[in-house]
Amino acid sequence: MLGPVILAASRSDRMRRLISAAPVTRPVVDRFIPGESVDQVVPIIQDLAGRGLELTMDVVGEDVTTPEQASVARDAYLELIDRLKGLDLGTRAEMSVKLSMFGQALPGGHEIALANVRPVVEAAAAIGTTVTLDAEDHTTLDSMFAIHEELRKDFPETGCVIQAYLFRTEADARRLAANGSRVRLVKGAYKEPAEVAYQQKPEIDKAYVRVLRILMEGDGYPMVGSHDPRLISIAQELGRRAGRKPDEYEFQMLYGIRSDEHLRLAAEGHRMRVYTAYGTDWYGYFMRRLAEKPANLLFFARSILTKD
Repeated sequence: MLGPVILAASRSDRMRRLISAAPVTRPVVDRFIPGESVDQVVPIIQDLAGRGLELTMDVVGEDVTTPEQASVARDAYLELIDRLKGLDLGTRAEMSVKLSMFGQALPGGHEIALANVRPVVEAAAAIGTTVTLDAEDHTTLDSMFAIHEELRKDFPETGCVIQAYLFRTEADARRLAANGSRVRLVKGAYKEPAEVAYQQKPEIDKAYVRVLRILMEGDGYPMVGSHDPRLISIAQELGRRAGRKPDEYEFQMLYGIRSDEHLRLAAEGHRMRVYTAYGTDWYGYFMRRLAEKPANLLFFARSILTKD
């Protein structure tokens, strides 16, 4: 399987240098990451919103090793929120955050991450939008869920992400669906051991459907994070069976992948949110996108082979 190999490369400084220096890398990265600054992505936000799509914005970067770097990450999101305020999009443009960027891995990281993410959630609420806490590797999840629960005391619309490939996720879904959370379900993009996660695609797909059924039948707001046509169809059917209207759940897909499908779902009346990342520290994000889907790797390979 290529996925684990690519995930290992995502943590390699040597591979980071090689891929970053490759002449063809930048045009390929641009497919997934449309800019490095707020100024560059504002026109993208306006264009997607003008097409009837919604967005969740991610400032990429996870290698935070000091409290000062965590503060920089916080301030980058506050800058984004300041710019979103002038666009007046409300919840049509929300934010996704990784708590690793906010200092979660530092000594005392749980408290540091909570202290850094709270002002971002507060600022988002002040302009009428929300924040979703992204899931990372399984060792970070108890902290993430605890921070999510704490934030929801004052900001109940704060969302979180669960990953279908983890054995724990069905129980997490039942708990979250019961208390009305906004929950994004994804397959999972980290290399996890067999002791905690399904390893084969058929098992992961089956788990995804089981968890999605729990969310659709629950009291929360499901966010379907998938590009898989079969899973999208299943989500629509599960939504119908649960008596949900098209605007009572949403689909989420990555910027640059299946863009025609984004527009098709929006045209059918579904809420379709595009996960749009930007920033200079794009390497880890880019490599996980390659690992998630073989077609992404083939796209990259074709770009290398056909480069003049």
